[in-house]
Amino acid sequence: MKFSGVSAFPITPMNEKGVDQAGFERLIRRLVEAGVSSIGVEGSTGNYPYLTHDERVGIAHAAVSCATGTPIIASIGAFRTREVLSLADHLQSVGISALLLPIVSYHGLGEEEVFSLFKSVSQNVSVPVIIYDSPIISRFAFSDALYARICALPHIGSIKVPSGWPTGNEAVQRIQRLAQTLPSTTIIGASGDDTVSEGVKAGAKIWYSEWGGLFPQKAKALMQASLTSDEEQITHISTQFAPFWKISHKYGGSIRPISAATSILGLTGRDNLPLPLQGVSEEDWTMLEQAIARHDMN
Repeated sequence: MKFSGVSAFPITPMNEKGVDQAGFERLIRRLVEAGVSSIGVEGSTGNYPYLTHDERVGIAHAAVSCATGTPIIASIGAFRTREVLSLADHLQSVGISALLLPIVSYHGLGEEEVFSLFKSVSQNVSVPVIIYDSPIISRFAFSDALYARICALPHIGSIKVPSGWPTGNEAVQRIQRLAQTLPSTTIIGASGDDTVSEGVKAGAKIWYSEWGGLFPQKAKALMQASLTSDEEQITHISTQFAPFWKISHKYGGSIRPISAATSILGLTGRDNLPLPLQGVSEEDWTMLEQAIARHDMN
């Protein structure tokens, strides 16, 4: 697949009764109709840690079936290498275009352990692998040197760089360094929604977007403005996104507000998170409703 444009990451709507299959397929078709470049399922926003192996394969198959040619990316994150490899095999068999590999651990991992994981995966797949760098969740920070070692392996297609970590300025400097030093076969992607513009201007070519999984048209417009350094348009669209980014920071991540906004738009029911996760407060629900209406986010 080509790593460019907006890669939209929708939630997997689910509760204690199971996955809302109809709601999930509705989200996928909406993204396809919006013309996003690719769709990422079962990422952090897609609740992959709360899904069984069989559910993950089934959801990936449903996404591919609904995507009508739009490339589907799916996470293979798991505690054990054998489970990661099993997921990779099964997801490739249903037609996934690329595999997203986050670091999942209870006991913190060292650099050699992380490298060995990527090496094992790279030697056992036939589709591109995306390095998912999420230091806050994984408690692991990739060094530039480790990036370089992993990117020398076969099938490493892209890096999902946290474009706001540890600060926006430091992330921009890092993306600039990586753009100069990594092989051209590895495409740099930005993942911080509220810092994506600076990341793209620094050299990122693809936006792995959480809120883009719900507001794809706005995300595409922001990505295009960032690629052309259209500062007026960047400011305009960022102002529309600002209430949603702000509430994501309030909740320490986007999953809760995105689940609420998905329901507000009528795409899923309100009970769309797995326990023990709970939704936003009534006050914040009202704020999301007002922001969606005010900025015409539907």
